[in-house]
Amino acid sequence: MKSSRTNLIIKMHQIVVNGIPIDVVRKAIKNLHLAVYPPEGRVRIATPLNVDDEAVRLFAISKMAWIKKNQAKYINQQRQPKRKYISGESHYFNGQRYILNVVHHTGNPKVSIKNKKYIELLVKPDYTQEQRENVLTNWYRKTLKEQIPALIEKWQRVIGVDGVQWEVKKMKTKWGTCNREAKRIWLNLELAKKPERCLEYIIVHEIIHILERNHTERFVAIMDKTMPQWREHKKELNQFPLAHEVWSY
Repeated sequence: MKSSRTNLIIKMHQIVVNGIPIDVVRKAIKNLHLAVYPPEGRVRIATPLNVDDEAVRLFAISKMAWIKKNQAKYINQQRQPKRKYISGESHYFNGQRYILNVVHHTGNPKVSIKNKKYIELLVKPDYTQEQRENVLTNWYRKTLKEQIPALIEKWQRVIGVDGVQWEVKKMKTKWGTCNREAKRIWLNLELAKKPERCLEYIIVHEIIHILERNHTERFVAIMDKTMPQWREHKKELNQFPLAHEVWSY
């Protein structure tokens, strides 16, 4: 989940290990980094410039059980069907499932929660699917941005980091990213649909990356001390249905 904007990508190509295609990206980094991405379990290994393909292949073989486990997780994970933003659809907010109720009116568009069961979307009768989607997306963004400041303030004080800057944006393969030098974290807009404890887990994770760039033993130790139950939150987050997306890389 860390930012790699300062690392220049020199070359990317693909190798096949045990029948699994693996994207190999060579960068100005010190260690090999393995990742498996949704929705279909694409495998990517970032490697230092001086590591050859045979060493990458051996590394992949040593991690094959982990790769297959995570590929299976994504392939088997429940996915929401493509949304049309019409009444009767299921939509999530703060970890709860709601039924969308589209109401036509002549005023400004509005979104609200009704009876702890419905997300009511008030729009003009001639609004297109894209316009209805934009109204709901903007509501998700607004509500998420209202949650974040207090959580940033809380956890940067606990962790011992100050001046953390943040932004919300749509991301397809990460829940969050971090730029250590700028003390800036980015949070996935999809977190508006997840329980607040999952949002807190991602905030803690990214703030700790300001102290420790990689997922080292020190990083894990700080996570354990700061949020002992973080593994449960991570598991819960990854169990929620994936949003429908047109995935590209």
